[in-house]
Amino acid sequence: MKYLESSGLWRLMLVAMLIPLALVAFWPSPVDAPVQGHLTSILKFLHAHGFPAWFNYQFVEASANVMLFVPLGAVTALAFPKIGLCRIGILGLIISGCIELGQMLFLDNRFASPLDVVTNAGGAVIGALLVDAVHKRLQARRNSTGGL
Repeated sequence: MKYLESSGLWRLMLVAMLIPLALVAFWPSPVDAPVQGHLTSILKFLHAHGFPAWFNYQFVEASANVMLFVPLGAVTALAFPKIGLCRIGILGLIISGCIELGQMLFLDNRFASPLDVVTNAGGAVIGALLVDAVHKRLQARRNSTGGL
C-alpha cells in the first residue's frame, strides 16, 4: 500500500501524463475523425435496437472528455494528497481552458468548446473522488484488521 502514499512517484507520473494529453489536445485534426463514421453507424444500430435518443454522438463525445481527465484528477490527488477536491477541479478547469484556448488560437481544424472545459474539469473531480473513495475503503479495512 506504500505505492499509494509515494507522492514523488505520482508527481513524476503526473508530468508524464501531460505528454499524451497534450498530443490528444493539440493533434491537428479531431482525434475522433478516423472513427466518426463507424461511431455514427454503431449509434444508428443501437438506436434501432432500443437505445434512447439521448445516447448520441454528443453524449459519447462529452463522456470521452470526462474520461480523458479522470486519470489526471486521480493522479493529481495521489501526487498532492492535501490539495483538496476544489483545487483539483480548478486545476482541471485551468488545464482544459488552456487546451481549448490553444485549439482556438492555433488549430484551424479544431474548435474550442466551453462544454469541453466543464466536462474535462468534471472528469478531474471524478478521478479525485475515486481516489478518495479508495483511500477511505483502505483505511476502513486497516482499521477493521487492526492495522495489518
